[in-house]
Formats: sequence, structure tokens, C-alpha cells
Amino acid sequence: MYGDPQPTASGEIFDPTQLTAAHPTLPFHTMVEVTNTATGRSVTVRINDRGPYVAGRCLDLSTAAFSAIASLDQGVVRVSWRVVG
Repeated sequence: MYGDPQPTASGEIFDPTQLTAAHPTLPFHTMVEVTNTATGRSVTVRINDRGPYVAGRCLDLSTAAFSAIASLDQGVVRVSWRVVG
């Protein structure tokens, strides 16, 4: 999860209140359903940035997206994901 406003790799300004995410290779604007494997809670996000740059992590979710599937104090959760559009 990340939450500080900053320019994204797609050129837009990151907005932590939007349902967005970073992925290393998926095309910008790809829609991805992300599911917390522990709770089954899901959220659909739009890819608008690159990352994460931490080994073993597949996505960085905005604060809003992360809070839809987990408690913010967790910071990192195990997820499954699939492209939906």
C-alpha cells in the first residue's frame, strides 16, 4: 500500500482516495480484481503506476483500494488477482 500524492509512471498525479494500483508490467488503465486471500474481500483497481519494487510483492494498492480489502494497519496482505478489463 502507498498513500502519498506523487506523480505516477502514467503521468497522472497519484490520488490515495482513488481505486488504483501499481504493477511492474501490466498496461496502464488495465482493470484488476484484487482479493485478500485471508478474508475473501475484493476490490477492482485501475493500473496507473509501476512497482512495487520489493521482492515478493505483486501490486502496490492505493490507500482507498487497500482499505477496501484489509485494515490499513496491516500494510501488507497476501492477495490473489486477475485482469478483468
